[in-house]
Amino acid sequence: MSASAAEYLARQLPGRHPDLPENTAGTLRLDLRDGARTDHWYLTIDHQEVRVDRLAEEADLVVRADREVFDRIAAGRLNPAAALLRNDLTAQGNLRLLLTLRRLFPGPPEARHPREVARAGGRVGTR
Repeated sequence: MSASAAEYLARQLPGRHPDLPENTAGTLRLDLRDGARTDHWYLTIDHQEVRVDRLAEEADLVVRADREVFDRIAAGRLNPAAALLRNDLTAQGNLRLLLTLRRLFPGPPEARHPREVARAGGRVGTR
């Protein structure tokens, strides 16, 4: 069973993320709605380091969605940009940071990085 978004944000997201470009910096607030309640998660990104706090402060990008949408993103079953295009979430502010959010959450469970495929001697996209 996959972790919920709250578990992922609290336990797995904080720390260094070498996949992020070194010059990425900014703040994101994720608003997870659950009925009448909204939980706020505040991410500070600076030089591949991510700090996570529980704040409702202003941020460079504010992303709002139902908890179930964030749970699917945390499980790698939903891409944040695709969720935005489907109106499953809303984003206000610096939308370039939404692409950063995609790098912070896992990809699909069955996905493999192209470098892993190449190291294994497989070919990508050809027969």
